[in-house]
Amino acid sequence: MPSLFARNQRFSLATLLLLLELLTGNLRMADAQIGVCYGMLGNNLPSANDVIGLYRSNNIKRMRLYDPNQAALEALRNSGIELILGVPNSDLQGLATNPDTSRQWVQKNVLNFWPSVKIKYVAVGNEVSPVGGSSSVAQYVLPAIQNVYQAIRAQGLHDQIKVSTSIDMTLIGNSFPPSQGSFRGDVRSYLDPIIGYLVYANAPLLVNVYPYFSYTGNPRDISLPYALFTAPNVVVWDGQYGYQNLFDAMLDSVHAAIDNTKIGYVEVVVSESGWPSDGGFAATYDNARVYLDNLVRRANRGSPRRPSKPTETYIFAMFDENQKNPEIEKHFGLFNPNKQKKYPFGFGGKRLGKVVIDDFNATTSIKSDV
Repeated sequence: MPSLFARNQRFSLATLLLLLELLTGNLRMADAQIGVCYGMLGNNLPSANDVIGLYRSNNIKRMRLYDPNQAALEALRNSGIELILGVPNSDLQGLATNPDTSRQWVQKNVLNFWPSVKIKYVAVGNEVSPVGGSSSVAQYVLPAIQNVYQAIRAQGLHDQIKVSTSIDMTLIGNSFPPSQGSFRGDVRSYLDPIIGYLVYANAPLLVNVYPYFSYTGNPRDISLPYALFTAPNVVVWDGQYGYQNLFDAMLDSVHAAIDNTKIGYVEVVVSESGWPSDGGFAATYDNARVYLDNLVRRANRGSPRRPSKPTETYIFAMFDENQKNPEIEKHFGLFNPNKQKKYPFGFGGKRLGKVVIDDFNATTSIKSDV
């Protein structure tokens, strides 16, 4: 009798899940639009081969690298992992001022590995702004993008490998309400030509989106549940669009800022997002766990402004990195340097609501309890 009961129970659960999948289509691979950033600013991190093995064993199918680390690129061969390959800010001037340097860079770091490494984007510069600490290299971003693009185009790969740059939210001057999103006036002369190039090349804009920093910068007006995706109802109405979480509102403010330039349509890839588990205000294990799980679960959805377009998103970061500063930057990892998970969820399972189904990497269901 116990065995018969167990078989019937398994059959009933399987039947229920199959019916739900057929009826709603809501059981989709949670990892479809999710990648993880692989930073290397730590003196205790695993080898590149071990890291790529960790990606594969946890079914993480997309990666962002901040520089063309040769060991990592070699380890990525035939892994099936799609890649954002970064050009460090320190390389921008050389690539911008000498097309031969760009061709050599592309040969060494792209062509020597393609197609066994699935390079999807080349991110030329990270968080460069014409105002502030990176202003000295801002003039080189677009020429470097164009030279790298031309080197890739010469090989007939410009439709497979898109060339862009990664910006942060400080370039947004107005983000509320999201439909009124606009770029700051003092960065328009920098950004508008880049957006024009992206329209021409049919390439996305890469944007680092951190509700954590928006929340901690204004906790009086932004609630923690809104930042963690746990608000029970719509928090902000903006015309026809309702926002139940801060991530969507920030993302749509970028969409609106691009649209409001009237240059043309550009897709947005979220090239970084995360929540620290220590080191600062509201940086707790539980908050990070809830945010990250909810971020993974929303990635297959669009935003209110662009509901039909799933949001390709990269979590920052793979590991806690003990050589980053300030202190809070050391605590964004999904994994500890010993390769143990910090959080009990995986990337390979189908999900029904808040429960991970059929994920051999996840042993615990996640519940948002904030």
